[in-house]
Amino acid sequence: MARCQWCTAPLPPGGAVCRYCGRRNDVDLKGVHEFTVARPDSPRICPACDVPMQTLDLKLGGTFYIERCERCLSLFFDPNEVETLLEKSAVAAFEVDRVRLDEITRERAGASGAVRYYKCPVCRTAMNRVNFGARSGVIVDRCPAHGMWLESGELRRLLEWKKAGGQILDQRRRADRLEEQLKKAKKEAEEAAATRAIGDLGQDPFTFAATPATDAVAFVRAVLKLFS
Repeated sequence: MARCQWCTAPLPPGGAVCRYCGRRNDVDLKGVHEFTVARPDSPRICPACDVPMQTLDLKLGGTFYIERCERCLSLFFDPNEVETLLEKSAVAAFEVDRVRLDEITRERAGASGAVRYYKCPVCRTAMNRVNFGARSGVIVDRCPAHGMWLESGELRRLLEWKKAGGQILDQRRRADRLEEQLKKAKKEAEEAAATRAIGDLGQDPFTFAATPATDAVAFVRAVLKLFS
């Protein structure tokens, strides 16, 4: 059980704000990642506090820069940096712990408040709310051009999600979705080819040549048309 770094009271499940002293805890980086402040005031603005964010260097395999708000402890990552951080930080899972994944989802659902759309720290346009991966329970804010913003505590939940096999489940879901898309594309191509073949048969049905895309029904219809 995580405890408040200020008063040592137990923190709420999946939460970063202590219910007893009301102070916010750094549950994402403190004790998890060593870092240095590379720039106290970056040009990037915190979507929640509207103040300049710090640039931190997590030193993962060299320099690894991210932005953090010193007030609310939210984090901003350039495109694909969250995935890289999860890959380098979380222990690889080899099976899916569905019980733990359900717990993570319930914890997040209990902590969620009113829906709010935030502006990108870079371009200041509204970001999209996206469910990160399969059954992570973490709704992140993403700018398609500049990256992903995580509120305090969300990175920790993503690390727990990966340890519970959430990434494996997400990869399976993506593979199934790709397979369905390929099947749909193949079916549409075969139907289009069959339509073209039927059109050709309307001109001269005896030039019919069986292909995987043309079936017996189409051939019979073309022959009957000849004698009608």
